Amino acid sequence: MIRVLTVDDEKNFRKVIVQELQPQGFAVEEAASGKEALERLMREEFDVLILDLSMPGLGGMEFLKIVKEQDSPLEVVILTAHGTISTAVEAMKLGAYDFLSKPFRMEELSVVVEKAYEKKELLRQNWLLRARMAREGESHRIITRNPRFLSLLESVQKIARSNLPVLISGESGVGKELIARAIHADSPRSSGPFIPINCSAIPENMLENELFGHEKGAFTGAHMSKPGLLEVADQGVLFLDEVSEMIPTLQAKLLRAIETGSFFKVGGTRETKVDTRFLAATNRNLQEEVEKGRFRTDLFFCLSALTVAIPPLRERQEDIALLVEHFIQENPEFQKKGFSPEALKILERYPWPGNVRELKNIVHRTLLLTDQEVVEPPDLPPGLMAGQRPAGNRLEDVEKEHILRVLKETGGRRGQAAEILGMDPKTLYRKMLSYGLRDESEM
Repeated sequence: MIRVLTVDDEKNFRKVIVQELQPQGFAVEEAASGKEALERLMREEFDVLILDLSMPGLGGMEFLKIVKEQDSPLEVVILTAHGTISTAVEAMKLGAYDFLSKPFRMEELSVVVEKAYEKKELLRQNWLLRARMAREGESHRIITRNPRFLSLLESVQKIARSNLPVLISGESGVGKELIARAIHADSPRSSGPFIPINCSAIPENMLENELFGHEKGAFTGAHMSKPGLLEVADQGVLFLDEVSEMIPTLQAKLLRAIETGSFFKVGGTRETKVDTRFLAATNRNLQEEVEKGRFRTDLFFCLSALTVAIPPLRERQEDIALLVEHFIQENPEFQKKGFSPEALKILERYPWPGNVRELKNIVHRTLLLTDQEVVEPPDLPPGLMAGQRPAGNRLEDVEKEHILRVLKETGGRRGQAAEILGMDPKTLYRKMLSYGLRDESEM
């Protein structure tokens, strides 16, 4: 519920606001003066404050200054008489969300309070995301000494300065989100939010709502309006992972949002404008998806204004030892352990169909199950030795055998197998179909 505090020295007016707003689902409390309101704000948390400017004692303007100096996340809606509109405008310059002139309709107040709450929630989410990214920043460093990848990172730094959309391609688990975060971190938008969304992980009927949000009453259960991730990403970056999984009707709406910077919420009749940069990623060949009619040509060309193709881990064998050491150091319980040169050679010869994500899973799993401080070849999962690629063998054959082996080890549980392989479950399922492997229900 939206928690509202109404501050007015007129008791009857406060009662009217409480009686009108509470039946609409607002939790409304009262304060008869600025002093009383400050005391309540020290004890309780509110989302929106309805403030009358003309009050004896601590006036509305002085009260507003105190609230804003405290850097409170509270949004303030000003109520004013006709003669003091200029004062209300001044109050907005001090940080008030909006003002209404008395007399006004309660429907107007209800809408303004809801919009003020939406803004407060957006600011809160952005703050939380920036705080999370500050904590996680070290763990998102890109580890490489591969010349090709180092050259790619130089291009990424140049791409970051632009505001154009970027299409990041590469196999599952290569680190497409890491590159997207690097673009965000090196861009003029680095102080804004980075909002990732996995288009393959959200059901088709929910993805539109997650992206664009909805208005109150848009569908059963929509008791209040909700901002979508596109709106949360305003002034920052929206990262669309596995964008190829998006259905055509949603692709059209996304294209319009990219081209115009505006969109309609689900059930909405008013355009919402945002200043957002779009980054997209896919483990498929989008050009082929266009040719097969599964992806819009215009959206493909829009997203691929700039492109980044990440090499798979099997082409960056010199990075294996570096990554292993990084995965050890990022986990305090493993920092006294390590891999022997012989064990590292086995890791370097393995083709890693699940790329960096699979390597990380194998390293953590091996260290967890090994009692001694140095991991030797016998401590590694048997599949690593059996899955190595002999000279002349095609990578597809090696990958097929490894997927089959992991599926058997997990009893055909595709979700668990996908986690071990470092793949998205949908990616694993597509590979199973292409290799003619049976589904878990048939194992």
